[in-house]
This record gives sequence, C-alpha cells and structure tokens, in this order.
Amino acid sequence: MKISISKDAQELGRAAGEAAAALIRQTITEKGQAHIILATGTSQFETLRTLTAAPDIAWDKVVMFHLDEYIGLPESSPASFRKYLKERFVSKVSPLKAVHLLNGEAADPAVECARLAEIIRQHPVDVALVGIGENGHLAFNDPPADFDTLQPYIIVQLDDYCRRQQYGEGWFERPEDVPTHALSMSVQQIMKSAHIICSVPDSRKAAAVKDSLEQPVSPLIPAGILRTHPDCRYFLDEAAAGLLEKIAGEER
Repeated sequence: MKISISKDAQELGRAAGEAAAALIRQTITEKGQAHIILATGTSQFETLRTLTAAPDIAWDKVVMFHLDEYIGLPESSPASFRKYLKERFVSKVSPLKAVHLLNGEAADPAVECARLAEIIRQHPVDVALVGIGENGHLAFNDPPADFDTLQPYIIVQLDDYCRRQQYGEGWFERPEDVPTHALSMSVQQIMKSAHIICSVPDSRKAAAVKDSLEQPVSPLIPAGILRTHPDCRYFLDEAAAGLLEKIAGEER
C-alpha cells in the first residue's frame, strides 16, 4: 500500500493521472496492449484530464472498461456515466482498441451484466482507476458490500447515503431523481486488477478515507478491502487525509 498526499485536488489528480499513464505505458511495453478500468464522478476530473493529455501512450492498444452505471438513466442525462466517459475520455484519446461501456438502459440488466462479464473474463485488467464514496463504497458496492460474489458485474441497490452524495455533487436536480439501482463491477472483479490507482479528494471523503485505511477490513467499509491488494496506490489531498492518524504505518 502506497499513499501520496497532495495539497489540493488538482495536484492530486495530476499525480494520479501521471501514475496511471506510466503504468499503461509499462503494460503496453511488456504485453503489447493494456486493459484498464475507469471510474467517474467529480473525484476523477483532474486525473482523467491528466491521463488524456499524457504523451506517448499508444491508445490504439488500450481496451477500456468502466465501473458502474445507473439503471434506467438515459445517456442524454448529465449524470450518465457513459456520457461522462465518452466526453471526458473516449473522445479525447480515440481511437482505443476497444471500449466496453455498461448500458444502463438495457431491456434486461441481468443480461447486460452477463454480456460484459463474458468480455472482461477474456481480458484481465492491468490498471484500474477507482475512488471511494462518502459511505465507503467501492464502485457502487454500497455497504454492506458483497465481498464473495465472483460475478464480474452485478445489480445493486443504492443506499440513501450514496444517493444523497450523487445529488450533492450536482448531477441531479432533485434527490428523488437519483436512481435506486445500478449496474456495478463487483468487489472481487476490481481486486483482480494488477494495479489500482485510488484517487480521493475533498474533506467530505475524509471520514470514509479514515475508516477505509484504519478500521478492520469489512463489507461495512467496502473500500477498505483495497488495503489487501498487492499494488494499490492511494492519492489523497490534504483535506481527504485530514482525519488520518497513521499514514503508511507511521503516526501522522
């Protein structure tokens, strides 16, 4: 576990984006291609901006997956994660070797999960970019998260805390507009990634960061499981790290 603390969200994003770019370049050099997972949300703005501007990445050798998508939300919605990734990543680096987006408007969400599961099983992930929710969630695996399922993608019910966060970040006009269910990459699937970059800015995430890094690993604090990964790199700003008592085994 490696923790990097920056003074603010912009510096954090640059550091995380540069680290992700280096891992993608390294993977392409070693394997001839790279498979990546991208997160969305406000925590990823600067990280993705830095990554898309990074030089010397052969994007035509990169296969992209994404973490989660609301069920029933049209892509035209400002809150659509497909829209977010197309605008903030895909359109900036195209052409990619392949793009695999979750369709939250699929007629049968279970069939959509199975479709993406079959694809990702054939493409082991090299680099995953993730965040931590205010409730400690990882992707849309809200507490208590399912740590045991081996299904790559699952249907989840969003808890009230998660839905309030999405409204609070300005993605929806009213709290009741936030969907109640989503498609999400499972915890076990995320943990299969060879390298994980976890970007977490803002004081509103400070309690979740503290619990994830200092409390016992538990489905009640889903993101805490990242501590058991062999190569998870945390990128925090001073606000998000503000409640930590220990950093990398040392007193703060």
